[in-house]
Amino acid sequence: MERRVAVTGLGAVSPVGNTLAQTWEALKAGVSGVGEITKFDTTDYKVKVAAEVKDFDPTPLLSAPEVRRNDLFTQYAIVAAHEAMVDSGLDVEESIDRERLGVYVGSGIGGINTMLANADKLIEGGPRKVSPFLIPSMIANMAAGQISIRNRALGPTLPVVTACATSSNAIGEAFRAIGHGYADAIIAGGAEAGIAPLAVAGFSSAKALTKNPDPKTACRPFDAMRDGFVMGEGAAIVVLEELEHAQARGAHIFAEVMGYGNTSDAYHITSPDPKASGITRAIRQAIAEAGLDATEGLYINAHGTSTKLNDTSETLSFKRALGEEAARAAHISSTKSMTGHMLGAAGAIEAIACIKALEEGVIAPTINYVHPDPDCDLDYTPNEAASFDGLWALSTSLGFGGHNAALAFRAYGK
Repeated sequence: MERRVAVTGLGAVSPVGNTLAQTWEALKAGVSGVGEITKFDTTDYKVKVAAEVKDFDPTPLLSAPEVRRNDLFTQYAIVAAHEAMVDSGLDVEESIDRERLGVYVGSGIGGINTMLANADKLIEGGPRKVSPFLIPSMIANMAAGQISIRNRALGPTLPVVTACATSSNAIGEAFRAIGHGYADAIIAGGAEAGIAPLAVAGFSSAKALTKNPDPKTACRPFDAMRDGFVMGEGAAIVVLEELEHAQARGAHIFAEVMGYGNTSDAYHITSPDPKASGITRAIRQAIAEAGLDATEGLYINAHGTSTKLNDTSETLSFKRALGEEAARAAHISSTKSMTGHMLGAAGAIEAIACIKALEEGVIAPTINYVHPDPDCDLDYTPNEAASFDGLWALSTSLGFGGHNAALAFRAYGK
């Protein structure tokens, strides 16, 4: 690809903050967003904790009828996308052709809260009680649709659904679309609002979630005592823009997207390949496309779910993709230790952590890391933020179904 791709806008609604600035400051400080579940009664549940978004108020952007007609995941996405677009300074009337502005925003689950609420209405009152907005609120593409409508973005629009790799794939595919000339800018990322009785019960039955009831220790990626992930929620959005287009309008450039890998394990519907072959290939693809030189300084925001299988296989993938020496020299952290697993929004919030690390020279830590695991023996930036003067960052994501994604970013102007 001849066209270079810059990051010019960031937005977030997360368990540790309802804006990008709040989220990033909390991540640097090692603040956890994990707490007891408040969205429903967990008396009969083995899982008691989650990373919920707190005090979310969409009404500055959405009217009361709009709130009622949009599932929570779409509300999160609209708010985060608005922040990212304001941050980018892109004006759809003056600074970009609307036919060259796209939206690549996905969700792993979509509007499960809307579906459950209307299932109750159907059971209790019959089909006439079901909302006419059920389908357009529930379907997983609606965050992208609403963002496109609100920004009058007429360009390529592609809602990605690849489970927990969703928003990494969305950013990667947007990077390719801009690089190959199909758009000048794309609003990209993901959103999720899946902390609901059915979803928690389902993940719990699949033995994916921690049963640790203590919010302070429930999510501990790479720690030997880890026993499952903590569900999170929220949205994270980046604005990607062709570099010369961004430069011409004097935009602030956070970083450059340089490489993208997209592979499948073809192994199991929920478990990662223990040989880590799929994610290793995705990392190698991203590195090769980026021309990444790990000796120039590398930070990796790992998928780091706090499950036994993921953290072990991901550690192996870093060694196989980078080589043992480079993997041991790299700075690694899992911000899921603070945000929980935001599912379809996870890749994008972790990409933002990479972008901000490059811009500010600070790596957010992996908190709750106390008991070293001999199978996870790299530098995971335990418990406290670390300074960083490198040029490169990688974000890795793995999703149910065997989906793997890797994104490579480079510091701009260094």
